[in-house]
Amino acid sequence: MRPLQLIALPGLPMVQAGDDLAALILATGITPRPDDVLVLAQKIVSKAEGREVRLLDVTPGPRAEELARETGKDARIVELILQESVRVVRARPNLIITQHRLGHTMANAGIDQSNVMQDGDERALLLPLDPDASAAALSARLGCPIVISDSFGRAWRRGTVGVAIGCAGLPALVDLRGKPDLFGRELHVTLTGFADEIAAAAGLLMGQAAEGMPAVLLRGLRWSAPACPATELVRPAQEDLFR
Repeated sequence: MRPLQLIALPGLPMVQAGDDLAALILATGITPRPDDVLVLAQKIVSKAEGREVRLLDVTPGPRAEELARETGKDARIVELILQESVRVVRARPNLIITQHRLGHTMANAGIDQSNVMQDGDERALLLPLDPDASAAALSARLGCPIVISDSFGRAWRRGTVGVAIGCAGLPALVDLRGKPDLFGRELHVTLTGFADEIAAAAGLLMGQAAEGMPAVLLRGLRWSAPACPATELVRPAQEDLFR
């Protein structure tokens, strides 16, 4: 069995809107191989794609003002949350859980201000418009599979973990139904969130605060399932027992 290596890419600068992210990655001196997997934090993809919003440019609507009073959040942030979401699932002080337009059920529609330079002008960062398309474009430039990760909380469990919101060149979901277990018993329901497992592994090096390691290379990983995008990880409404 080949060992699996995780390598945090050194020397990435603070990414700005319009930056050529692929060129910045190659400038680190670590060139991905075709069978490597490169995991990128959502924030650097969103920044490069210009997904930062100046709060001065946001005008809250009546629903945002009402929800801001309920939660104690900045009404401008709430307005962005509502714009990025298709429904509000739950709300409590300082937290809004929504179903994002991409299908994810997540806190604050993935919008936050951590690790976003403010310099006297408050800004918030939104998710990429189409993370799978972003991953595909970067995969074509860098010649290896790409996973775009974000940090999610989980129902019934404390703490955040890395999950895949975009991927290209590998299977986001691996269907093991019909395969035997160690004792020959056929699996009937097992689907593996392969891209989520990759994102979580990379999160050990990326961290959640001031680590400054938003790109991690996985070397030695193997798979045999066909590639599919991260949208396959979103549970369809007809399978959701908690909606």
